Amino acid sequence: MQRKTLIVLALACAVLAAQAQDRIYRCGNEYTNNAVQARERGCRLVEGGNVTVVQGRPPGAAAPAVAAPVARAGALPAPAGPRVDAADQRARDADARAILDDELRKAEARLADLRAEFNNGMPQRTALELRNPQVYLERTAELKAAVARAEADVAGIKRELARLGR
Repeated sequence: MQRKTLIVLALACAVLAAQAQDRIYRCGNEYTNNAVQARERGCRLVEGGNVTVVQGRPPGAAAPAVAAPVARAGALPAPAGPRVDAADQRARDADARAILDDELRKAEARLADLRAEFNNGMPQRTALELRNPQVYLERTAELKAAVARAEADVAGIKRELARLGR
């Protein structure tokens, strides 16, 4: 008798679980559980597992409004961090210029060394390169790329200095 009661109880739970899961229909990139709407639109029944759909906002919908202060016409946005004293800012700018000047000197020296080694595309051959011309060609290509990188570094530092008002 207890066995029959357990079987009936298990079947009842299975029926309730099946009824709790609505049928899900796929309509292109949208999903619905409305059978009437699905029939009208020619949607297909999704089978073989549960579907989890996270509702997003439709394209073109505005983001939720956030309470923000109203900006005055022509007003600049407030800075993100604390204000810096003008003298401190001048000192920081001077330090930045000094660092960039130092970097520019180093980059120009490196460029001069690379150009001297590259020797207008005819670098000095080593003993190994005399026996193996392919090694010479590879080193020449690497030197050419290194010269191009060094030139780009120098140009970038000069642009940065121009931006700082050198």
